[in-house]
Amino acid sequence: MARLEIACFSVESALIAQQAGAHRIELCADRLAGGITPEFSVFEQVKAQVELPIYVMIRPRGGNFVYTFAEFELMKHQMLQFKEAGAHGFVFGCLTENGAIHPAQNKELVHLAHPLPCTFHRAFDEVENKELGLQALIEFGFKSLLTAGDVGNAVNGIAALQKLQAQAQGKITLLAGGGIRANRVRKLLTETGLHWVHSSAITNGKEADVAEIKALLSVCQMA
Repeated sequence: MARLEIACFSVESALIAQQAGAHRIELCADRLAGGITPEFSVFEQVKAQVELPIYVMIRPRGGNFVYTFAEFELMKHQMLQFKEAGAHGFVFGCLTENGAIHPAQNKELVHLAHPLPCTFHRAFDEVENKELGLQALIEFGFKSLLTAGDVGNAVNGIAALQKLQAQAQGKITLLAGGGIRANRVRKLLTETGLHWVHSSAITNGKEADVAEIKALLSVCQMA
């Protein structure tokens, strides 16, 4: 059986995810930017009303994943604030200017998050050498990796996901994310052997859709 994480950009979507039976929430803001750090007040509201594990995205802005000293200091501050307030895990990703995993920044954030688990997000899709990148994430202590493989849509990235899954070998958990919808997730799960999928489940409007989440879960239960 596969499990489902819902990317939630509001309190409303988090409540919908819980109602529909999702297994975990990734809490973030600004869907058009691909997700950034949520407002602390939003986290507090979700934390007070949702019993699901809440992984908080730590990303100070949209755009690339190369961060200045000031931006990185802000990321550390945000992480510690959410950690103290009861977050269950964190989602982030720092790259170097030449498209590699940033060793120092990622290691420091994983250390700050400890003992909470960390997911490296889809910044990974921009990494040129994915084999070396995945090995670095394992060494740095990341517990999971959210990726579409090597293209924007996870269903089109099945071959890349198969390769990454073979390399992961239980050392890190892969989450397939990027264009995940119930009508095409069965093929992805069957052919990759992944046990987690990630979706905003937004099909019409700005909030997660109950029917879409339940449809995703139905496929996940048969995987």
